[in-house]
Amino acid sequence: MSQAATIPTNSAPYAELPAINQQLFEAKAKKGLTFDALAKELGKDEIWVASAFYGQAKFSTEELQKLSQILSIDQSSLTGALGEHWWPYRGLGPTPPSDPVIYRLYEGVMVYGHSIKAVIHEKFGDGIMSMIDCKVNIDKKPDPKGDRVVLTFDGKFLPYSKW
Repeated sequence: MSQAATIPTNSAPYAELPAINQQLFEAKAKKGLTFDALAKELGKDEIWVASAFYGQAKFSTEELQKLSQILSIDQSSLTGALGEHWWPYRGLGPTPPSDPVIYRLYEGVMVYGHSIKAVIHEKFGDGIMSMIDCKVNIDKKPDPKGDRVVLTFDGKFLPYSKW
């Protein structure tokens, strides 16, 4: 199956998305495009573009114009649904998540969360990693036992205030 395979928009989580987001997925699939290809056209990161398709990031007016050209979607439809008046919803949804990929990420934090936190504190001090000022990268690494997923969160450290 290609990375840009047809998305079954009548099944979760796509069925939960607004109609305009479903239209984005359908147009992307019809054009045979990947998030990486769209990201290069828009001058953005592929994870950011994917998050915008899910309604978790906001396209600028210029990006909506370009996206309408790339995907052959009426610009007024995109601007009307996702324009200046619209704001993203950022959230995981029900917990624990039922999707196997998302559940495994959730499980990773449940299993290693305290250890990750302890190492962050040892290396940086008392604070958190920002998910607002964060870059996420996904790479594929060949391995004799099966390809590996390399997931990187590159977030700014924010120390807690002392008051």
